[in-house]
Amino acid sequence: MKTADQILKSKLYTLDALKTDVKQWKAEGKKVVFTNGVFDLLHIGHISYLAAAAGLGQKLIIGLNSDASTRRLKGPTRPVNDEYSRSIMLASIFFIDAVVLFEEDTPIIPITTLLPDILVKGGDYSIDQIVGAPEVMANGGEVKAIEFVDGYSSSNIISKIKKG
Repeated sequence: MKTADQILKSKLYTLDALKTDVKQWKAEGKKVVFTNGVFDLLHIGHISYLAAAAGLGQKLIIGLNSDASTRRLKGPTRPVNDEYSRSIMLASIFFIDAVVLFEEDTPIIPITTLLPDILVKGGDYSIDQIVGAPEVMANGGEVKAIEFVDGYSSSNIISKIKKG
């Protein structure tokens, strides 16, 4: 019997290892969905978005910004939770199959390496703004924007906490 730690860590991938599993999943006819983000403080908006993304296929991969990438994008006080903690939180969600860290400011390397069947971002992006969209579509994949639950963001939660 696997321990909780083994179960969670089994969903944390290097890009090379994930490439192998994605190839196998596709060979089995499973539709692979990819999305990405910082996911610093998980909230209902994240969960709703991720559940909708998972519903588009059979395997959901999360590209997670590393701590260094998050600092470059969000500022020196972010992330609140380190990359390992954020990875484990995401891995604990039953409908997430894989979490892969990326160091760059965009997920172009994992996207072009894995070439998912469906690339997903939040509704605040148009298809032409989604990193990796041309590459995924050129490979026969789809690109979708999923609406967010209004009123939820990690930045707003952090601001609320700071105000006391």
